[in-house]
Amino acid sequence: MEGARPARPDDVPRLAELNRMALAELAELRGGKTFVAREARPAPLDAGLIASIEDPDQLVLAGTIDDTPVGYALTRVEDLRDGTRLAVLSDLYVEPEARGVAVGESLMNAVLAWCREHRCDAVDTFALPGDRNTKNFFEGSGFTARLLLMHHKIVGA
Repeated sequence: MEGARPARPDDVPRLAELNRMALAELAELRGGKTFVAREARPAPLDAGLIASIEDPDQLVLAGTIDDTPVGYALTRVEDLRDGTRLAVLSDLYVEPEARGVAVGESLMNAVLAWCREHRCDAVDTFALPGDRNTKNFFEGSGFTARLLLMHHKIVGA
């Protein structure tokens, strides 16, 4: 049975492995190499995950099939200058063999429920250009684009 549950410290090695898989996939996509070099959490992820699990303003989930982690999600709360609260879904990944059986949906439902509990006004996440599957998944969960990041590669640099 698929589902999502709060990550436990004993999940950290598996979640770190899933994170490495996610970064390898992202690096192959348009814009992914720069995303991995700039925005992605730096390795090793293990120590950071333990701190995130213990932080009440962060959520670390394990997406599971029969309680075995096959995906993960990381979300944090940011208090904005105007007094609103923004949730940032920095990571959501399901290994390829476990896609299409509602693990991602279970993770997303748990993230959104947590965001409501933490009085967040909105949730931000990302999809790389050309990654139609990710864009479709987020749009199916009610997300819309609010910002396009433009990038210009310098030839010869």
